[in-house]
Amino acid sequence: MGFFDGLMGNASEVDVDQVQHEFGHLLSSSESIEKSYILIRDMFLFTNKRLILVDKQGITGKKVTYLSVPYRSITRFSIETAGHFDLDAELKVWVSGQDQPVIQKQFNKKLNIYDLQSVLAEYVLQ
Repeated sequence: MGFFDGLMGNASEVDVDQVQHEFGHLLSSSESIEKSYILIRDMFLFTNKRLILVDKQGITGKKVTYLSVPYRSITRFSIETAGHFDLDAELKVWVSGQDQPVIQKQFNKKLNIYDLQSVLAEYVLQ
């Protein structure tokens, strides 16, 4: 991902093996990372059991918040594809008990938003 894409609020896909090594300590023994995306320093990880949002805070990024959303808590989600003039694709996720999306992320046009939607559909719709 280019720095300019990060400044524009776009996320890009990251190699799963690299992320598995870095965040393996967060996972249960039967859990694996399926897809991962980065937005400047923040990340979100799609495992076979939950969605994990990694929020690095402060100048150094040493303070980190991990938000774990089990797929069973996700009531609905939507994707918006990128168009000719709108260069961003967008993901929105609603969690039970909330009428507004709790998670909203934008992706650059290079990302296949349909792959991302497919991962969510696989686990949310079980």
